[in-house]
Amino acid sequence: MEGTIEDSSEYPAHVAIEEPRDGVSVEFDPRNLFDHLPPPSTSSRVKQIWAVGGGKGGVGKSLIASSLGISLARLNQKVLAIDLDLGGANLHTALGVDLPKQSLSDFLTERTRELEDCISPTGIPNLSLISGAQDAVGVANVGPKEKLKLLQKLRNVDADYVIIDLGAGTSYNTMDFFLYADVGVIALLPEPTSIENAYRFIKAAYYRRLWHSPSLRDVRHLIEMAMDPRNKLGIKSPSDLFREVNQANPGSAMALKREIEKFRPKLVVNQARTQTDVDIGFSVKTVCKKYFGTEMDYVGYLDYDSAVWQAVRRKRPLMLEFPNSRLVSSLDRIVTFMLKRYANQKIP
Repeated sequence: MEGTIEDSSEYPAHVAIEEPRDGVSVEFDPRNLFDHLPPPSTSSRVKQIWAVGGGKGGVGKSLIASSLGISLARLNQKVLAIDLDLGGANLHTALGVDLPKQSLSDFLTERTRELEDCISPTGIPNLSLISGAQDAVGVANVGPKEKLKLLQKLRNVDADYVIIDLGAGTSYNTMDFFLYADVGVIALLPEPTSIENAYRFIKAAYYRRLWHSPSLRDVRHLIEMAMDPRNKLGIKSPSDLFREVNQANPGSAMALKREIEKFRPKLVVNQARTQTDVDIGFSVKTVCKKYFGTEMDYVGYLDYDSAVWQAVRRKRPLMLEFPNSRLVSSLDRIVTFMLKRYANQKIP
């Protein structure tokens, strides 16, 4: 099928995950940040955190994130949308508001100590916004201490749902925010470059999740090797990694299997024009099962619609500017499905 992911061996085995280079001295391994985060509390005000990411820019992450937020707000849920596309923030534009005076920069650079001070109204009932960092040079490479502080605050804001609009790529920061969400959504276009980059995103998140797992500490050196295409053990795929882990520590192999089963990203295909485009979601799901041994949930697709660029040009949210479009109906349907299917899902 044209435009679909074929045999996964076509794609590079190595996923470049960039370490922050800000020179911050920390007392913990920044690659293993989750060891320093408490598990979500049952008393947390926030029901769930949803994150929208993708391996390539321009795949509609901000459109999807803003629309998810508006749809949830219409269901009388109190929603906070956060732009974590550090260095390229534009979620405020997708929501039809001017650039707020305060943004995430104020929190990350400690001009304010409270994340709530960065919250701005959107004019949409039940929906607030924290705009992305705009003015701080180098803030896109937020250090591990700042990242830890932000992650700790996310569960305690005054909202039912937190919607995170992530930046493109596979940096440590992007992966950690994606993995910290209760529901992680990956957006892709039915184009070869977008599909390949979505695959890289999935693979990066997959290995990063394994690295985070406390039950796999004894085999982290093997996980690191799996990220290097020239590793001396010849680990080229997740099945190769499982083989080596099983040989080194059978107990860890069982833990690895459990962690793989917990990794269930969600997929949205954007700008679908044909049935072939729609079917790409099922193809990606099949490859993830075959190659990673993990179940990816294909939660829906969005038709190509010129209403999107018209709404952007008018600086108005799509959901409000074209409320009767098929695209808006599709977005509402995806939210309804996700609420029903993942209502109780928490970061495992």
